[in-house]
Amino acid sequence: QVQLVESGGGSVQAGGSLKLSCAASGNIFSTCGMAWYRQAPGKEREMVATISSVEPPIYADSVKGRFTISQDNVKKTLYLQMNSLNIEDTAVYYCAADRPRPGALGSPFCGYWGQGTQVTVSS
Repeated sequence: QVQLVESGGGSVQAGGSLKLSCAASGNIFSTCGMAWYRQAPGKEREMVATISSVEPPIYADSVKGRFTISQDNVKKTLYLQMNSLNIEDTAVYYCAADRPRPGALGSPFCGYWGQGTQVTVSS
């Protein structure tokens, strides 16, 4: 059973920084691509950034140059460094293993989500 557990959310003033972590159980990084999503009140969930062990990171236009996604395969942890936060970044952030890693054998199942962590940015 794969579990994804996020941490690091909180409240910060505009212009500040936060670093989210997502601890994964199992060897998920070898079979799945990973991503951060977010959902603001009244809005649909959107992809923020995605990465895999064989692909470079991809970012939503709204966070390019401010957010950095990374993963530590030894610690089995996904990170999202968020800088220059603004009010529009306020949302619940979710860690996900959302697609098979390119080249992964056996068509692995990749549809795991964490419980979410709240990020609130105030002016």
